[in-house]
Amino acid sequence: MNKILIPMVLAAASAAAVAAPATVAELNKMTQRFAPVELKADTSGLSAGDRKAIAKLIEAAKIVDTLQLRQRWEGNEALWAALQKDTSPLGKARAEYFWLNKGPWSIIDGNQSFLPADIAGIKIPAKKPEGANFYPSGASKEALEKWMNGLAAKDKQDAQWFFTTIRSGADGKFKTVKYSEEYKPEMQKLSALLKEAAAATDNASLKKFLNLRADAFLSNDYLASDFAWMDLDSLVDVTIGPYETYNDELFGYKAAFEAYVSIRDEKETKKLDFFAKHMQELEDNLPLDKQYRNPKVGAVAPMVVVNEVYGAGDGNMGVQTAAYNLPNDERIISQRGSKRVMLKNVQEEKFKATLTPISKIVLRAQDQKDVDFNSFFTHILAHEITHGLGPHITKVKGVASTPRQDLKETYSTIEEAKADVTGLYALMYMMEKGQLKDTLGQGAEAERKLHTTFLASAFRTLHFGLTDSHARGMAIQMNYLLDKGGFVSHGDGTFSVDFKKIKQAVMDLDREFLTIEATGDYAAAKAMMAKYVVIRPDVQKALDKMKSVPNDIRPSFPTAKALLAK
Repeated sequence: MNKILIPMVLAAASAAAVAAPATVAELNKMTQRFAPVELKADTSGLSAGDRKAIAKLIEAAKIVDTLQLRQRWEGNEALWAALQKDTSPLGKARAEYFWLNKGPWSIIDGNQSFLPADIAGIKIPAKKPEGANFYPSGASKEALEKWMNGLAAKDKQDAQWFFTTIRSGADGKFKTVKYSEEYKPEMQKLSALLKEAAAATDNASLKKFLNLRADAFLSNDYLASDFAWMDLDSLVDVTIGPYETYNDELFGYKAAFEAYVSIRDEKETKKLDFFAKHMQELEDNLPLDKQYRNPKVGAVAPMVVVNEVYGAGDGNMGVQTAAYNLPNDERIISQRGSKRVMLKNVQEEKFKATLTPISKIVLRAQDQKDVDFNSFFTHILAHEITHGLGPHITKVKGVASTPRQDLKETYSTIEEAKADVTGLYALMYMMEKGQLKDTLGQGAEAERKLHTTFLASAFRTLHFGLTDSHARGMAIQMNYLLDKGGFVSHGDGTFSVDFKKIKQAVMDLDREFLTIEATGDYAAAKAMMAKYVVIRPDVQKALDKMKSVPNDIRPSFPTAKALLAK
């Protein structure tokens, strides 16, 4: 459904908030908050047909960039053209930061403009318009709501649907326009390129999805192609089309175009299959009263690990997506659930650009060697898998309910923290059983790497404040484990793991989270958050030293370039 595992900068404006227009020095400093990286993927396993197909998909993704510019703001394309003509140092700095944000507003600075109010006669709003370019410029939310509420049920549904814009007709009245009409030239190009890619590939599931998605671009009906995407079983993995609704800050209705052209990582995807085989065993051994354990754990939602070759549109803007959960269409979710896609090479680069420098700040010198990408990424997989473990049905005063309903606004924080700790517990359990010899190894060294990496990663999550459920959940974990002695503060902004206490501390914390969810104990959840969702002075001391660490990454795509050159 949502983009996941993203640093929490989207919810909190950076301390370096900008006042337009920014100077060359300011723009360079703002850009440097995103470390330049190269996203590479192994193409050696691709067939000749898949090589042709993936090149066509990269061409299609570039059209998605054009669509994203247009959807974000009506003046975006003209402004981008004007910025590219200015070859002065200031012009180049503006163009670079514009492309990073896909517009004139700095995403991690509260969407404030970094450009003058007028460039080449183009008037630039000081802040990104809430309705982006999905609604008529200047139309108020109240006027749009009044119009929608006056429509017949089917017409209202169309007006609020993911894949329509609202425009002003010749008579001055609002009207609904399908994406297939609004973006007709681009939709025709996209459809043709996907048909060519489908003709090139010899993979049946990819061929089916591409043909159906090509038809959807012209018909505006994405349902069949979304079902086909759920079933995609191909070395070439692609997500392309209108999906996320974050750009529509007025109503949250309208989907922005995005593209991820990737190659499946078979080895890492098989890890997910391995974990899935042990789900019932893990459930049966959770640190939770037996009466609350699920005697029949359901199937794991579809998950796949890929390496990104090219990202475009909403898939390459501001903070980079490290994983995503789609589609958002409730008709599909109700029948099939949603599929998670984990972008391994994106997470590798985030690990190197952000977590590695953070570890050098918050860990003692002797512990820094134990920070390990394999432990980091395997825990992320375990986190996603263990969302499916633990209580999902409750009874409150004899009435059937769910943890989400019972815990209300605290649920997201508790559930994200539960998945973190249950994932850690699951890895501990499986290591002790010798089930992860080929994945994480076993023995003292493997345990050191797992827990030390988790400690450093906690600071990465806390780096941007407590505005997100992931960060609030991590604050609970950090403070609880410090109180239990599993984590140790050395008073100078550095921390370490006490390996004699960490296992029991993790089990105790996991038991608390799982029991709160099992019993629907809203008061206990509120109390836990009140006590632990804080940044204590020792933790703040470490965070204060992290201001020079990049916020995120800024990718280039050499593998895509090489594929297009052939």
